[in-house]
Amino acid sequence: MEVEMRIFTLSLGTLIALVLATGSTTAQNKYTGVKLCAACHKTGKGGTAYAVWEKSQHAKAYETLLSDKAKKIAKEKGIKGAPSESEACLKCHVAGGGVAENVEKTFKLEEGVTCEVCHGPASGYKIIHSKDLKKAKAAGLTKLEKSAESCVTCHNEESPSFKGFKFDEMWAKIEHSKKKK
Repeated sequence: MEVEMRIFTLSLGTLIALVLATGSTTAQNKYTGVKLCAACHKTGKGGTAYAVWEKSQHAKAYETLLSDKAKKIAKEKGIKGAPSESEACLKCHVAGGGVAENVEKTFKLEEGVTCEVCHGPASGYKIIHSKDLKKAKAAGLTKLEKSAESCVTCHNEESPSFKGFKFDEMWAKIEHSKKKK
């Protein structure tokens, strides 16, 4: 019994040290889905990020996997089964790559490429990010600056429909800063 208690204490201590060393507990965060973002980011004080997203191709990313064109591309690439069920396709067409297990009931694959693709799973910061940005970042909020880093994980030569990626041109289509231009 004493040995088990020591092992437990060491394991717990290691876990706490790891969390403190990385400064993050985002591994525990869950994908919540875009509707929770929409509650504040549709209009007004919270910005218009949801309205921008809703009109974007990102909002339709999953839907494209249901098309005949996607089925043809999948067949040409040797993907067996429906593109809407393939990890190779879902990894860029759905938040969490379509295989995330850390999801809340409000999360839906059909929402496609949502806020959480760039800003991280929101369960840890969704309530505090408008009140305390520092705490929100510590709780997993990411990518608040204009950067191609996230974009090029999908918009690259690996994508079967890739025709080059002009970051500034594409950013103009999805830019959703609350700052005045």
